[in-house]
Amino acid sequence: MAAENEQRKSSAVSDMGAWAMNVISSVGIIMANKQLMSSSGFSFSFATTLTGFHFALTALVGFVSNATGLSASRHVPTWELIWFSIVANVSIAAMNFSLMLNSVGFYQISKLSMIPVVCVMEWILHSKRYSREVKVSVVVVVVGVGICTVTDVKVNAKGFICACVAIFSSSLQQILIGSLQKKYSIGSFELLSKTAPIQAVSLLVVGPFVDYLLSGKFILSYNMSSGCFVFILLSCALAVFCNISQYLCIGRFSAVSFQVIGHMKTVCILTLGWLLFDSAMTFKNVSGMFVAIVGMVIYSWAMELEKQSNLAAKALNSVKHSLTEEEFQLLKEGVETTQSKDVELGGGYTKA
Repeated sequence: MAAENEQRKSSAVSDMGAWAMNVISSVGIIMANKQLMSSSGFSFSFATTLTGFHFALTALVGFVSNATGLSASRHVPTWELIWFSIVANVSIAAMNFSLMLNSVGFYQISKLSMIPVVCVMEWILHSKRYSREVKVSVVVVVVGVGICTVTDVKVNAKGFICACVAIFSSSLQQILIGSLQKKYSIGSFELLSKTAPIQAVSLLVVGPFVDYLLSGKFILSYNMSSGCFVFILLSCALAVFCNISQYLCIGRFSAVSFQVIGHMKTVCILTLGWLLFDSAMTFKNVSGMFVAIVGMVIYSWAMELEKQSNLAAKALNSVKHSLTEEEFQLLKEGVETTQSKDVELGGGYTKA
């Protein structure tokens, strides 16, 4: 019993570590990219190619880890890896086009809609159902983040199509991360080390042309400074931790949980923007963040309830299967006999 409690505590610490790594690295990379890409920073406006650099360094780390024996390599069919990489790269490109063609408000709404889309897709693909408490908490989180991030909402036909493609591909990518890990019993880092090289090569080949369509500039015409190079390295280093923690979190939990905790990053980014970059912090922002945090607390409580309910059901099922059919029938008859005797004794007592 003590060993089981110790194991649960260790698992809880590992879970918190995975969440913390993802939140810290994600917020850090956004802050680094803001300095890298903003006009007040280095004006490095090649987001898709930069993502290719991110995956190139991640692939290098994975290669070194496998070569030194720090991680084991399991077999995953090549066609599955290519399919996953296509979905992931379409997600990256579509998100960038969606941001370019739509207003910031509609872009935020499209990101918020990923939670219900993931829920529906998991229900269709894996027959997964969610409790009423989980559904309520998701709605509260979406409403809270919507209040503090959505401003102007303008939409056009091209932007709407790009947003739909981005939502679908991003949701499918996150579901695939979890399903591939379970299907092939492969760890999060092992899966990432297999997909990262394919994504790196494809993004570094296609990325410059996508960036040209987005910004009208080729990366080869950019005048690289030493400061910009340092920030690119920082962004790539943070991306390694961000990628590892994303695969780790989705493998341990689910795509929906990853989306919910992802909105905690939005709250952190708004707060850090106010503290570090003098961004405006209105009552609308504060109230929205408060509602979002309340939703996340409710979601954590709802998931804990669901986990306990599943454990109880498994325990009951294991007891049932540990008995033979004859023993289970005798036990059932014994319970029914006891109940009928209780009724008779109760009736006799009433007559007396």
